Amino acid sequence: MSTTAIDTSLLERAVGKLPTDALMPLRLEALRSFSETGFPTTRHEDWRYTNLAPVVEVSNLWLRDAAVGIVDATVNDAAMEYASELASRIDAYWIVIANGIVHKDSLTRLAAHALRGFDAVSLAGDDLVQPISGDDPMTRLNTALLRDVLRITIRADNTLDKPVGLLTIDDASSGAALSQTRVIIETERNSRAEIIEYHASAGGHRHFANAVTELDLASGASVNYVRIQNRDTEHFQSGRLMARLHRDSNFRHTAFDLGGGLIRNDVDVDIVEPGASVELYGLYLASGQQHIDNHTRVDHRVGPAASTEEYCGILGDRSRCVFNGKVIVHRGADGTDARQSNHNLLLSEKAEIDTKPELEIYADDVKCSHGATVGQLDKTALFYLRSRGLDRDEAAQMLTRAFAAAVVSKSTVQAVRNHVETLIDQRLRTLAGGLS
Repeated sequence: MSTTAIDTSLLERAVGKLPTDALMPLRLEALRSFSETGFPTTRHEDWRYTNLAPVVEVSNLWLRDAAVGIVDATVNDAAMEYASELASRIDAYWIVIANGIVHKDSLTRLAAHALRGFDAVSLAGDDLVQPISGDDPMTRLNTALLRDVLRITIRADNTLDKPVGLLTIDDASSGAALSQTRVIIETERNSRAEIIEYHASAGGHRHFANAVTELDLASGASVNYVRIQNRDTEHFQSGRLMARLHRDSNFRHTAFDLGGGLIRNDVDVDIVEPGASVELYGLYLASGQQHIDNHTRVDHRVGPAASTEEYCGILGDRSRCVFNGKVIVHRGADGTDARQSNHNLLLSEKAEIDTKPELEIYADDVKCSHGATVGQLDKTALFYLRSRGLDRDEAAQMLTRAFAAAVVSKSTVQAVRNHVETLIDQRLRTLAGGLS
């Protein structure tokens, strides 16, 4: 078996070991579709810079174990200790999803708060009451092996007093592992919410996490969303967020990628009614041989509406990052205002960035712009700081922190701000210390 092809016979056996419940018809249909395509390869335009061979290898190892045993979802104490520590640092209503399973105790604790206009339920097994969307290969794989779904509903005219935190933590303590996470978030008319999505690792073995989030913003709804990925470098992750925006809704998404060995993020935003606005910001810090790939797509189907994208990266050592931002202004979407930019700082001659901002415009009355920059630390600024008594590492860290601050300042979820700044400072000390 090639390391670039998944063993579909083992995949079929693993799916067959899952419960015969309301999810099973969806699993079987997704299995059929995924078996026809398999994982994306570098021959696919959207994946040309990201080789999933390590992901396929981990998946096949896990499937061999699952085919002869059971599809296990146990989580060790270290994972729950991580969850407790995070909750002590960030004040939020936390829900834990461990190895793809919604932790029932966290839902029980949340229910004790009796939040007005807020519901969070697990749709495992026969409790599933709505369809599962998504037709790309990674989402099909997610559906084929899905064991649980978290559904969050924020009722009309309701504003939560503090953020909802979603901790996705995966435990690969006994060998190569694979997990699928699915979250559905529905915000009703004129509701307001802050959401923190946090991805972390427990256990020392290789792990592939495949996460899919569906977000629907009703008319007048507003969501500030922060995603933090701080995984072990032995862990790989593919994440897809699909957001649908209705009239006068507002969606602000800020993403921080700090860890992980191979990371792929897809953010798809569909603007279906006028007056909506979306802001996408991202910061990725990579060192060693990390690979971080960010793909965004915003479909302006009607106007007027606005979209803003700004992604920044700091790369050291032999790391490689990818940014592909696509904005499509469809016919009839007059009044669209779309802007996107990607800025990168290379701290090593061996670091690599592949950047491709794109615009497709099929309407006339629009304002659209895009651009990308790639550079190194300013030698004059370094010299100036060193002349004021800083050593090389301190000067480099100060300059990289200023570069990163442009994105950090975009996050309006104050509950997570200090924690993010601490994590970034820790990573920047490593990056600046390896300056070549």
